[in-house]
Amino acid sequence: MQRLSADQLQILMHDSTVLEQDGLGPKVLRLKDGSFLKLFRKRRLFSSETLKPYAVRFSENARRLQCLGFSTPQIIATYRVEDEVNGTAVHYVPLPGDTLRKTLEEAKPEQQRRLITQFGQLLGHLHEQGVYFRSIHLGNVLVLPNNEALGLIDVADMKVGRRPLSLSMRQRNLKHMRRYEKDGHWLFGLYRDALSEGYGQYAPRFVQALLLKPD
Repeated sequence: MQRLSADQLQILMHDSTVLEQDGLGPKVLRLKDGSFLKLFRKRRLFSSETLKPYAVRFSENARRLQCLGFSTPQIIATYRVEDEVNGTAVHYVPLPGDTLRKTLEEAKPEQQRRLITQFGQLLGHLHEQGVYFRSIHLGNVLVLPNNEALGLIDVADMKVGRRPLSLSMRQRNLKHMRRYEKDGHWLFGLYRDALSEGYGQYAPRFVQALLLKPD
């Protein structure tokens, strides 16, 4: 992890566009060369950020996912930021495309069904590779150009194990997605069969318990 002083941070951020921010300031910026800078600020004196910075998690997870065959942002560098707030940052080349949620909102029914099948394949593949993406939802999955594949963004909140996920871990992952009303309508209501079909291509032994079980 490289040291980034307050002055160096300001130089890096010059002529950038703020894409996300919170009470502590900018969170995600598009830099003038088109790359992204994502800032992780420490909100408490002692936290999981102290033990393993989120920028490191983001970087490590992105690279591990790429080794497993998934599309994620290309990491340029990670930084320890030394300014008035302190924290870490990750500099990366973003994936092209729109979020799956946005694409579904604008798609026709036949395309929606195909995209949900693709998402089922992605989810089944992740689970079989031992990837538990805690905060997965349709807003942090990208539809890549030409609708040929799906990519993953915002990958700091993730665990990659050595074995396929257990049934209980898979259930927890799907339960998280039910928190989003529109996501739940597409995934577990309107196109539940498409999700089951896609998921079953990678993990057929779990489909009955996960997706065909009545609510």
